[in-house]
Amino acid sequence: MNPEQNPFADDPDRRELWEMLVARDIDAFLAADWGRIDDDFKRDGFIGLHARHSPDTDRWRLAFGTVEAYRDEWLRQAHETRKIAYAEPLRAAIFRATSLTDIDINGSVAVLHKKFNGAIRRADGGADRLLWQTLYFCARDAGCWRIAGFVGYMPYTLTSPAD
Repeated sequence: MNPEQNPFADDPDRRELWEMLVARDIDAFLAADWGRIDDDFKRDGFIGLHARHSPDTDRWRLAFGTVEAYRDEWLRQAHETRKIAYAEPLRAAIFRATSLTDIDINGSVAVLHKKFNGAIRRADGGADRLLWQTLYFCARDAGCWRIAGFVGYMPYTLTSPAD
């Protein structure tokens, strides 16, 4: 399957959520253009946690108490990424590393599991490794889906020692 193709052609809600959190997010990030996604956020009650790539939930921290706080970090990362010379087309590489197939919808709320697993070759011979996941919490608001919050930078897999 083409990683740039929405896998939810026959499901309007999941199709809309995938477009928002994969296609539109990647394109906006690469352009460092927050304006493309600004309307995708539900500002009232927004909350963003940074899991710090740790399976230990006690290490997770409230990093973004407002959409604006998250916007500033998102733009910082987008601008840093634009400074890196890659040895392959970046857009295709990010799509290849991104997976969003698990979307749980219950009425007007949804939980989405966006996962990153891949490497992007840099021009200097190194690679940027993407290996984490984000849980997004979305809500229907004014007739469309919006991001109400997230837990980001979680380990790609969460397992306990007993697993």
